Amino acid sequence: MVILASRPLAPLGQPLTAFLAAAAGGTRQQAACAAVAALARAAMKIARLVGDGPLAGAHGAETGRANADGDSQVALDLQANALVLEALAEAPVAYFASEEENAILTLAAEAPVSVAVDPLDGSSNVDTNVAIGTIFSIFPTEPAGATASFFRPGAEQLAAGYFIYGPHTALVLSLGTGVALFVLDRASGDFRLARSSLAVPAQTKEFAINASNYRHWFAPVRTFIDDCLEGADGPRGKNFNMRWIASLVAEAHRIFTRGGVFLYPADRRPGYEKGRLRLLYEAFPLAFLMEQAGGGATDGIERILTRVPTELHQRTPLVFGSAEKVARIAAYHVDPALVRDHPPLFRNRSLFST
Repeated sequence: MVILASRPLAPLGQPLTAFLAAAAGGTRQQAACAAVAALARAAMKIARLVGDGPLAGAHGAETGRANADGDSQVALDLQANALVLEALAEAPVAYFASEEENAILTLAAEAPVSVAVDPLDGSSNVDTNVAIGTIFSIFPTEPAGATASFFRPGAEQLAAGYFIYGPHTALVLSLGTGVALFVLDRASGDFRLARSSLAVPAQTKEFAINASNYRHWFAPVRTFIDDCLEGADGPRGKNFNMRWIASLVAEAHRIFTRGGVFLYPADRRPGYEKGRLRLLYEAFPLAFLMEQAGGGATDGIERILTRVPTELHQRTPLVFGSAEKVARIAAYHVDPALVRDHPPLFRNRSLFST
């Protein structure tokens, strides 16, 4: 069980700058807050680029290049990465790890914190006007250097969050004392506190997964989804709704608002055996936020925040959301009595039942 830290509630409408000033304590915490402020400046510029859509050019056009992990880059990926790097270079940040970089970059090796970023999560959705975002994780810098600063348990993060560029631009942030939601006030040019003590709703009837991959899933995931799809007549005893946006920050934002569970499991396809999302700069920050908000996050079995990366772009399966649902999915992986490795059509409760 995760024990949440707490801090006095800040007044709604408080600017992010004031919130961070009040939260800054020791040297590392001050540096973490300065890094968040720098990321917010970059996010406002990215929000403007995203908001201009086709008027700013073909953001979603592929550049003909791939990132370090082989995924195609679109124009806005590179622009977002450059804006984030430029902002963090002015903050007390030692090392910079990014989905768009081949290696960890050194900014100021003696600085107290190091930052890992997915500069533009969901960039394949740019042209369809779906919400996309920037995900970040902040670690204390280790004297041993760049890899030691990042290749450590996710539970050692000082702060984490994401910016989401949708109908409005928002920041979901944890400094290790709960989760707060900020919304960009375009008139003042600052993020303002909209909700403090954000909590993942415990009860839910929604799950998110790419069902087109059903045939590739391993038995525990198939059985969990089969049981949900059987609705009120099945073992779960209630009806569920399925969601899939294919934008990680949008999926997370819905869960913070309405609860539910998100699954991006490992499966049988080549290259997907160990999952597809990145451990360091996608799974770690989202797991940190979920646990700080009373939810959970695993790789299907193991708590994400106990994992230790061994590669910069290491991939992982990821399950996050309402704690009860995350725990139930883990149970499907470890309890043979729950798993049936055959299609639901031929289950006891089926179209061929008498």
